[in-house]
Amino acid sequence: MKYTAQDFKSNQEVRWCPGCGDHAVLAALQRALPQVSEDLGYELEKFVVVSGIGCSSRLPYYMNTYGFHSIHGRATAISTGIKVANPELCVWQACGDGDALAIGGNHFIHAIRRNVDLNIVLFNNQIYGLTKGQYSPTSKFGTITKTSPYGTVENPFTPGMLVLGAHGTFFARGIDNDLALNQSIFITAAKHRGTSVCEMLTNCVIFNDGAHAAFAARENRAEHTITLRDGQKMLFGANNDKGLILKDGKLAVAKIGEDGVTLDDILTHHTDSDDIGLQSMLIDMKYPDMPVALGVIRDVKDKTYDINVQDQVNDVTARAKVHCVDDLLRSGSTWEVK
Repeated sequence: MKYTAQDFKSNQEVRWCPGCGDHAVLAALQRALPQVSEDLGYELEKFVVVSGIGCSSRLPYYMNTYGFHSIHGRATAISTGIKVANPELCVWQACGDGDALAIGGNHFIHAIRRNVDLNIVLFNNQIYGLTKGQYSPTSKFGTITKTSPYGTVENPFTPGMLVLGAHGTFFARGIDNDLALNQSIFITAAKHRGTSVCEMLTNCVIFNDGAHAAFAARENRAEHTITLRDGQKMLFGANNDKGLILKDGKLAVAKIGEDGVTLDDILTHHTDSDDIGLQSMLIDMKYPDMPVALGVIRDVKDKTYDINVQDQVNDVTARAKVHCVDDLLRSGSTWEVK
């Protein structure tokens, strides 16, 4: 059966604040899943959406799929259990930067390390929104919030660096209102076998409005972001005349036509590259010195945890002498009483 985005919309009223970036991410996911279904052969009942606690974690209510609204920080543990118990399911996880990276940080990095076949959508608005404006693990140094009235004194996490540090096999980044890019990211993530982490830079209009505006606003985006596409040159700018080069072992911005720079000098992006050094530099680029990298940055193959578990179960089952409860009761030292 061929589905449409409407098939993935539930009958629940979407109750995020007007202007919240979560609306656009939800729309992109609902538009992506029909293509995922068609490309990978998943029927509607094979989709599961899991969440923890937070504004973004309301997402399962708005999806016409099986869903599980779990507890704070534990969405990854629930998702892992679902996928391992039934590897035929297409499991999506919605979580926030606080939910996933603070109380849920341990589960997050170990799911990535194990390479469980999950699709993690990480909503990053750099604030705790549901609990009314406390700073989160991704809040910028010096951010003034209800729990840091004089400014935070912590350096924030960069989620993509955590993914690389845990030997992750897939990382992508999008901006909430770029529906076309996010839809493409979600489709690519679904096709990846392993843990796909899709960081969505979202705006919280109430407690952290404009957190990403310096580079994400439409009037600034072309000059301050770079959308990476597999097999294509790393170009950006309103006229697409700027690009990334390696200079003294570091990434640098160069303009084609200046200082003898030609298109051949611009780096080509390869998502399946094992060059973690280059990928880490791309992930860690920060405004205003460098453009912020968007799109799929890493997509490499490796065996998944759920397949490893299934292979082990099959191997043990094939060699086992006990196949049922009766076999177990009659194994070892047994006596018959007459």
